[in-house]
Amino acid sequence: MSDRLLGAVCVVLAAGMAWAGKDYAAPISYEPVGPRAFPLLLSGLLAAGGAWLVLRPGPHASGLGLASMKTLGQAAAAVLAYALLFETLGFTVATALMAVPVGMAFGGRWTQALAGGVGLGLMLYLMFDKLLDVVLPTGVLSFLFGGR
Repeated sequence: MSDRLLGAVCVVLAAGMAWAGKDYAAPISYEPVGPRAFPLLLSGLLAAGGAWLVLRPGPHASGLGLASMKTLGQAAAAVLAYALLFETLGFTVATALMAVPVGMAFGGRWTQALAGGVGLGLMLYLMFDKLLDVVLPTGVLSFLFGGR
């Protein structure tokens, strides 16, 4: 698979994510941003990254070997597990656990990926909860965050 093809797949997936997330709305509007902000933000980032892969200058013939496809599959499985365990484990724990295989797919060690995931999970939770007033599930850490 060439970089351009991967980029095109990312753009198509981003369009699907944006289309699926455009109608997300809370039954009672008590949050200033609302539930559609996160999927739309992620789809925008995914589309930008995909477009960069498609449009960047330089050679694009570098194919993904079998090992790279396996790593890509592991990262995709981690994101699927993240979606399934998001509410049960909570945003912070699910994000930290998802970051390990994804970080390793990008060449990091598992300790680096876990530390980055914990930092990312905590930082994003505090940003969404305190700055944007978006309620995220706390899951197993509900005793720390007030039990939502």
